[in-house]
Amino acid sequence: MIRGVKIVSIPVSNQDVSLEFYTEKMGFKVATDQHFGPGQRWIELLIPGSDVNLALFTPPGHENRIGGFQPVTFWCDDVFATAELLKSKGVELAAEPKKEIWGTMAKFKDPDGNEFVFSSR
Repeated sequence: MIRGVKIVSIPVSNQDVSLEFYTEKMGFKVATDQHFGPGQRWIELLIPGSDVNLALFTPPGHENRIGGFQPVTFWCDDVFATAELLKSKGVELAAEPKKEIWGTMAKFKDPDGNEFVFSSR
């Protein structure tokens, strides 16, 4: 049986720029950074306190997935505090924190214009 999600790939155009963004601004940690075929690396990131890893990788032929809204939602304890921390590190918010009937959410953008939701659990 399926037991969970192991890796979520984030489509990126420049792995070096994305690696700096996700480690320096988002606080993720490098689990793996190794050669992965011509012109690519397999960069896998850990989110402290999470069992799900992220891969900064775009398979050849799937470059059209880079940029725009991504079907991934991150969770945090306090959306408002997280939004302020991210903004202080230079992260662009695509949507400021907003309380909804189901919870609180906001959106951030990475250097490629990928947009992600983050919300409280």
